[in-house]
Amino acid sequence: MTTTPPAQAAAPATSGHDWRAPAAACVTVLLWASAFVSIRSAGEAYSPGALALGRLLAGTLTLGALLLVRREGLPSRAAWPGVVGSGLLWFGLYMVVLNWGEQQVDAGTAAMIVNVGPILMALLGARLLGEALPRRLVTGMAVSFAGAVVVGLSMSGHGSSSVLGVVLCLLAALSYAGGVVIQKPALRHGSPLQITTFGCLVGTVACLPFTGVLVSEAADAPVSATLNMVYLGVFPTALAFTTWAYALARTTAGRMGATTYAVPALVVVMSWLLLDEVPALLTVAGGLLCLAGVAVSRTRARNRGASDGPAVAADPPAEAGQGTAGRI
Repeated sequence: MTTTPPAQAAAPATSGHDWRAPAAACVTVLLWASAFVSIRSAGEAYSPGALALGRLLAGTLTLGALLLVRREGLPSRAAWPGVVGSGLLWFGLYMVVLNWGEQQVDAGTAAMIVNVGPILMALLGARLLGEALPRRLVTGMAVSFAGAVVVGLSMSGHGSSSVLGVVLCLLAALSYAGGVVIQKPALRHGSPLQITTFGCLVGTVACLPFTGVLVSEAADAPVSATLNMVYLGVFPTALAFTTWAYALARTTAGRMGATTYAVPALVVVMSWLLLDEVPALLTVAGGLLCLAGVAVSRTRARNRGASDGPAVAADPPAEAGQGTAGRI
């Protein structure tokens, strides 16, 4: 059995390399934005549960291969409550309800509503993990939440199916936030690759009841839809969830959540270019509010990083990786 706390502690030891966590977060944001578009495309041939299972199978195989190559083995016993909890909530429930929600609303709208999750994440992190809630972070999230409300209003004239889509995306946000907060303590006891791999495996097992549907639909699905499903498993799941875990281990859940508010704007652009889904003006306004919230929250991070030092986890990695973990 391989445990990883020593390796994790070594990673943030050199303050000159603190660019790695923000870079990992940027990779996650870009790949998750592309996921909303791919889900929309693959969802035309695959039902929500089948798509989730196919994505998780591809992700688990990719992560398992990487784990074997790196010879990391199993995380310590203390990591497993977080692995199982995040696997069920985030990898399992989240992916099924998100796929379902995306069949009811367009890709950009789904991404914006799901990004209510970071507010819940910050609140849960403060309540359960003892993380701080700086004023600018709270303000930025409030602005972004206003953007999500605007998006919901922009869908109000599309009938009951749109209401269902909004509800499903909000459920996805809840499971997303809960999964992240549950995952955070596990990263003290295993590497990002270990925690992501076995979380993905747990989610895969939870989705096994959809096996028959997946096999049946794969026989009739066009190659493009199946390739989109595989893409979802390899990149937005295997790669992006690992880079997310890497960055999460080095900062707070609330600050990581705030970073994901850049996703909606990227999704709107991608779905416009790739899916010919022209967003309504009100939807665009909501996206701009989401980005404004990111700007507000990140301004706080830069200013405090320059003046207060240890208060911002992402700026001084040595203290962030240890101080934040100590409050879990």
